[in-house]
Amino acid sequence: MKKLFLLALVTIGFGMTTQAQTISENAIGLRFGGANGLGAEVSYQRALGDNNRLELDLGWRNDSAFDAYKITGLYQWVWNIDGGFNWYAGLGGGVGSVSDNRANRDNEGVFLFAAGDVGIEYNFDIPLLISLDFRPEFGFFSSDYPLDTFSPDVALGVRYQF
Repeated sequence: MKKLFLLALVTIGFGMTTQAQTISENAIGLRFGGANGLGAEVSYQRALGDNNRLELDLGWRNDSAFDAYKITGLYQWVWNIDGGFNWYAGLGGGVGSVSDNRANRDNEGVFLFAAGDVGIEYNFDIPLLISLDFRPEFGFFSSDYPLDTFSPDVALGVRYQF
């Protein structure tokens, strides 16, 4: 019994020491945020090295108030905290288009923005990645653009890794 207990303890200890997380080659899913009312974004991550990746997000909105889309690209650095927990930071930007359909407003146009990103994620043993991040966006808009030039965004991400 003692040998079995010792063997189980050594196996668990070995498993914990060799569990250094690497980021997956690809991950796709949804990023649920609320910056400027665009809501959820389709999100894709591609590993560029052991601790670097590219994230591409596509958000859109089509309702009675706004018709809008936004494409975001971020270069991220990922650091392991412990086990499946990682934290990351990144820089990037994007482009979008918006049309304000509210009464007595005729605002529409294309916009550019710069973005930062900082967050924490958990990489499950199954191919699931959950993240929580903060993304401030600084826009370069025309004066008739209906949204603010600074937009803080907090989002929950759920992605399938492959």
